[in-house]
Amino acid sequence: MRLDQRVAKEFGLSRRAARDAVRSGRVEVAGGAAAEPGIDVPEEAAVAYFPNRPPLHRVRTRLTVLYEDDDLLIVDKPAGLLSVPTPERESDTLLARVLDYLQHRYRRRPYAGVVHRLDRDTSGSIVFARSREILHGLQELFRAHDIEREYLAIVEGAPAEAGTLDAELVRDAGLGRRGVAKRGEQGRRAVTRYRVRERLHGASLVSITLETGRTHQIRIHFAAEGHPVVGDRVYRRRPGEAAAIDAPRQMLHARRLGFTHPRTRAVVRVESPVPEDFEKVLENLRKRRPAQPGRAAAPSPRRAGEGAERNAPPRRGVQKRFEGKGTKRGR
Repeated sequence: MRLDQRVAKEFGLSRRAARDAVRSGRVEVAGGAAAEPGIDVPEEAAVAYFPNRPPLHRVRTRLTVLYEDDDLLIVDKPAGLLSVPTPERESDTLLARVLDYLQHRYRRRPYAGVVHRLDRDTSGSIVFARSREILHGLQELFRAHDIEREYLAIVEGAPAEAGTLDAELVRDAGLGRRGVAKRGEQGRRAVTRYRVRERLHGASLVSITLETGRTHQIRIHFAAEGHPVVGDRVYRRRPGEAAAIDAPRQMLHARRLGFTHPRTRAVVRVESPVPEDFEKVLENLRKRRPAQPGRAAAPSPRRAGEGAERNAPPRRGVQKRFEGKGTKRGR
């Protein structure tokens, strides 16, 4: 459980008050200081709250820090902010905010190595390295897929209860968009696993894990399946097609990030809170109750198992494997 959630639950605080208490140095875990609300706390670890303790000095910043140590920094990227500058050299990016935070906090020239990125309109957790050595270590973890990454997405329609989307992607599928490789076209393999968490009115909340990390992978895969991410204005069924559900941006959130620390070998795991705009779209869809709320639609006969899918021609180049309750899921 996240530390701020644990503090809120045990000491009767709101989530905001719990986060402030942690960042102010008023919370200890297992007898030691804990300054980051997003760290994962084992159930057996003792948590203490000192409401009258003087607050620690805090850096004023536009950055939400989920985890920090001498080697790396995990932050929460808001939707609408670029991860890094484009050739247009934008001044306000997540990288710029990280560098500004590190400079003000440590009063020396900072280093922030870019390990991975999120799309401008995708929210959630991103890790930055604080040295070149750690950068190389984190990049190796991503290359080897030794990273725990869970995304939440609201997608249109009712995909099967669980499955694996497997397709090669190309950089240019026409109209300036990436896409699924056509027959005979060479691309880069991308594998997306998902499970439906909640059925909504005309949409589904899905939990997603990645075996690969291609650009726009989740958005392309679900659009190719006829279940585009709600609010995605690029990868829809047809260009210019009106959105079926109103949303301020693409409803995609990088919720959980976990890995083995490159230097200490300790497990680092954080969870990014679901942002307000995402929650608002969810609540609006929940108010329009489906016929059978909370129950996943049964797969059609052609989606009953891998064998049936293997014998059927793939639609738009996506190979699908659907997982039932008895299926073992690997990475």
